[in-house]
Amino acid sequence: MMRLGAIDIGSNAARLLITEVNDTNKNNIQFNKLNLIRVPLRLGFDVFESGVISEARIEMFVSTMQAYVQLMKAYGVEHYKATATSAMRDAKNAKEIVARVEKETGIKIEIISGSDEAAYIQDSHVAEKMDDSRNYLYIDVGGGSTELTLFSKGKIAFKQSFNIGTIRLLKGMISNYEWEDMKETIKQQLKNYPKTVAIGSGGNINKVFSISKRKDGKSLPLELLKDYFKELNSVPLAERIEKYKMREDRADVIVPALQIYINVMRWADADEIFVPKIGLADGITQHIYYELKEKNL
Repeated sequence: MMRLGAIDIGSNAARLLITEVNDTNKNNIQFNKLNLIRVPLRLGFDVFESGVISEARIEMFVSTMQAYVQLMKAYGVEHYKATATSAMRDAKNAKEIVARVEKETGIKIEIISGSDEAAYIQDSHVAEKMDDSRNYLYIDVGGGSTELTLFSKGKIAFKQSFNIGTIRLLKGMISNYEWEDMKETIKQQLKNYPKTVAIGSGGNINKVFSISKRKDGKSLPLELLKDYFKELNSVPLAERIEKYKMREDRADVIVPALQIYINVMRWADADEIFVPKIGLADGITQHIYYELKEKNL
């Protein structure tokens, strides 16, 4: 038994996932989530507009990491990993922030590439739960980027990161060229993979799934996503928060997120999406565990 921590610093929120690993049965290793804490730092709102993260947001960032250190101590976390994605990749002052966070909290943050993000998703072992006779497109929509990973026969056939994310879209920062590039790439890469099924990752698709009241394991049809997009888009933000019981930092990005999922699914010719509630933090957790096992720790 061991306890692991995974910190995922995204463009919209920072998450800490605390997991207990039970590996007494080597053939059936259990990863039991003990807690998932999410703080809406919204780094992308600074970065995608001005190129830097503001002092006020850096203060929030440091405070959040200090709190995460205390929580990991309280839970008896033995090993952890902290990664940052799109907003920190783009922030001109990222190096200074990483140095400051380490100095003030002891947490070392690794800024990972879009390709690394896709690799960590593979480490979540989502592929092992798939039917080998089908093709799956894993769609991970974040605030700053979207990672696409195509699994065929349980193996990765294609993976790519696109700088198309919910906050960038909300700020009107996605050009037609970027949409066209994504469209052509998907069509080109998937032309030999018929009957592709989508798998969705990210807080927005999880929220849509919970609104749908579908049972775990059931898929969401593309047509239903289109209906939700029209419905949510037609309602002003304040009403969206109240009617669907959403936090503001979810209510504003859920519409652009649906737009991204719908476009990707249309171009991939996928008419349904599964939502297994697995994300980057799960992949990081499994990565830490298997890395430790390799070192015999």
